[in-house]
Amino acid sequence: MTTDVKAMLPLYEAKMIHQYDHRWATYERDGRVRDVTLKEKEDSNFVAIPRYWVAEGEVADKLEGRWNRDWLLGWRDICRSTDERTCIATISGEHASPEGGTLLTFCDPPEAAAVILANWNSFAFDFVARQKVGGTHLKYFTMRQLPMISPSVADSITAWSQKPLKEWIFDRVTALIADNLEMRPIAEDLRGTPSSTPWNPTQRAHLRAELDAAFFHLYGIERDDVDYIMETFPIVKRKDIAEFGEYRTKRLILEAYDEMAA
Repeated sequence: MTTDVKAMLPLYEAKMIHQYDHRWATYERDGRVRDVTLKEKEDSNFVAIPRYWVAEGEVADKLEGRWNRDWLLGWRDICRSTDERTCIATISGEHASPEGGTLLTFCDPPEAAAVILANWNSFAFDFVARQKVGGTHLKYFTMRQLPMISPSVADSITAWSQKPLKEWIFDRVTALIADNLEMRPIAEDLRGTPSSTPWNPTQRAHLRAELDAAFFHLYGIERDDVDYIMETFPIVKRKDIAEFGEYRTKRLILEAYDEMAA
């Protein structure tokens, strides 16, 4: 007697991901969900465990003719304009997603995913998203109304870099998401270099500040307005002050903004 063994893929719920983080939360065997610890994130072999699994063939059927990579770009459907962040997106390995979970998008060429992800996760984009979200969902029709930088801007050489903007973004996004063995193969598709060090919160904060500062410049937002926009994220501010004694996120972004303007 033989038993058919089917390859299974994780069912990623919205609460399992965060910005540039596909290992935000994990399930225990008793069905409880918890945040992934810093020690676990520093372990390049650690993977988040879902509550449910879906046959790989079912996922392949859904993606056939639409996507041929073994990774996906998506954002949380469930959100509120009063949350710490409203648009929460990341790239993760191939997975299934439930209703109300992660909404997916497909890119051509695939490396454009890095630019899209950085755009979505920027404070500049999130500030606008918060004006449009009136309930508890961020659906496709809302995302289509939000301002994104154009491909021509991504191809241009910026004042703060001697390379095309998209390549500058590739390097930083890949360092943020390709930080464990599960994700490092994705770096080749995104034309970036995976992180050579374990999960490092300080390094990540600086990389994200550079990306946020860049998008404030790309949207043409003046420094005083950057200061104002950052003050409209009170939970980010409160958590920073509790942990660092200052609004560190805003300071790092403004410092990066000034360096790029010099």
